[in-house]
Amino acid sequence: MATEPTSQRVYRAACPNCGAPVEFRSAASAFAVCSFCKSTIVREGDALRKTGQSAELFDDHSPLQLGAGGKYQGAAFTLVGRLQYRYNEGTWNEWHALFDNGRSGWLSEDNGRYVMAFDAPLSSAPPAPANLKVGTQEIINGLGFVVASVTVAKLIAAQGELPRPPETQRGFVVSDLRSTRGEVGTLDYSDPKSPTWSVGRPVAISELAMSGLADSPEKSLQARSIECPSCGTSLEVTLSTTQSIVCRQCHAVVDVSQGVGGDLKHYAQENGMEPQLPLGRVGTLALTRGQALPWQVVGYAERCEVPGSSDDEQSFWREYLLYNRMEGFAFLVDAEDGWSWTAPITGVPQKSGSGVTLDGVSYKKLYDYTGQITYVLGEFYWQLTRNQKTANTDYIGTGGNSKKRLNRESTSGSDTQEIVWSAGETLNADDVVKAFRLAPEQRAALQRDASPSSTSSSMVVKIFVVLAVIIIILLIARCSRSDREQCEQLRAQYGDTSTEYQNCLSSGSGSGSRTGGGSYGGFSSGGGHK
Repeated sequence: MATEPTSQRVYRAACPNCGAPVEFRSAASAFAVCSFCKSTIVREGDALRKTGQSAELFDDHSPLQLGAGGKYQGAAFTLVGRLQYRYNEGTWNEWHALFDNGRSGWLSEDNGRYVMAFDAPLSSAPPAPANLKVGTQEIINGLGFVVASVTVAKLIAAQGELPRPPETQRGFVVSDLRSTRGEVGTLDYSDPKSPTWSVGRPVAISELAMSGLADSPEKSLQARSIECPSCGTSLEVTLSTTQSIVCRQCHAVVDVSQGVGGDLKHYAQENGMEPQLPLGRVGTLALTRGQALPWQVVGYAERCEVPGSSDDEQSFWREYLLYNRMEGFAFLVDAEDGWSWTAPITGVPQKSGSGVTLDGVSYKKLYDYTGQITYVLGEFYWQLTRNQKTANTDYIGTGGNSKKRLNRESTSGSDTQEIVWSAGETLNADDVVKAFRLAPEQRAALQRDASPSSTSSSMVVKIFVVLAVIIIILLIARCSRSDREQCEQLRAQYGDTSTEYQNCLSSGSGSGSRTGGGSYGGFSSGGGHK
């Protein structure tokens, strides 16, 4: 745990509501939430005054907790406060980090990872919330940022010591903006008259040398009596960030993003293929930071390209959601043209002609397409919806960087619009087999360039190739069927000439330039610090 801040005396006083001790570690902190009665307390000199009440925190079993400490850029800090927000697709946390030098920061969740951010004054008025559009550039404090997400959120609970009063009475707009410098900035409009601005960079728990973490970040929520709303089977949620979980018995997709009390939203789905990498299997791979680490398969998804016309060639791919306690999440992508891994990035690439540049590497554009989810298993850190669609653009590294991949993914919901960039590289199928300790005969099923006419092919290889072809046919059929069923439902509800039905028929037309291959992106988490 980090040492006690030495620049300030710790101040303790009795809660004016219940008498429990309330602690202030920094003289700059004027607000706190009583840990016993949840009263919101304002400090006025040596006196405390109750100003409101905070709701109970949604127990998401985060590995972070009050009192945990670490180091960032050589400076020690302690987590002294917590804000918990809710939006249409789930919840996220922001932890108030108090540094030994008296500086305050925010350790915030960001697409299954973390960002350390610091408040910064605004040199000029920020854009109005209504004028923020994802994908456009804004100049904040003289620097360029691209709007990555615009979300309607609400602060639902607070805990510990805070630099400003928590506003839990109304919803507000929060927008994340990303830069080519690898930064993520956040405009918070919780106080419409005085928006706040913070700027941060990505961090990993392993880099922060954290101590005092929760004993087990993968705690079971079984004690909360979560039952599948479709068949009654007990659901065991194992990850702190889970927003959706699939019942292992009936394969219903259950939304746990809004808590587990009352009726849980869910939807049924058809049976899909068995994942070639079993759920729960751990493999050692060098992914996000180039260091070989254990990654566990926690989710599996089948996706397909929505054809723009009957003449377009359709493709499908499968994605495995991987989890490492200290690094967060990454994806393994099994596509028609081979394997690759990918993970969301904090910043955005620099445009360069028709391509982009990231970290000194140039990428050329491959194709635009609309992707659609058709089947899922396991747990996911974002809310899944039926026939969920994303607009994607794939890029490939040029020159000697042909193994490198980039993906731009755009999503839109009722209260959230977002663009997520992901980066990764191609993988050899043999590396996947070795990492996850698969049987040697499974190699043929994972090898996308296997040829049945090869002189070295055995009967086993030929059988796996035939099975792979059958799987492709079935997945494409399911994709086309689910899309048609959705359009038929709209036609029955609104009529043949309705805008809803006609938009469904033309959905995914995009540029029409993609004719096959795989996705190099992952699903969006819902954006920004969520």
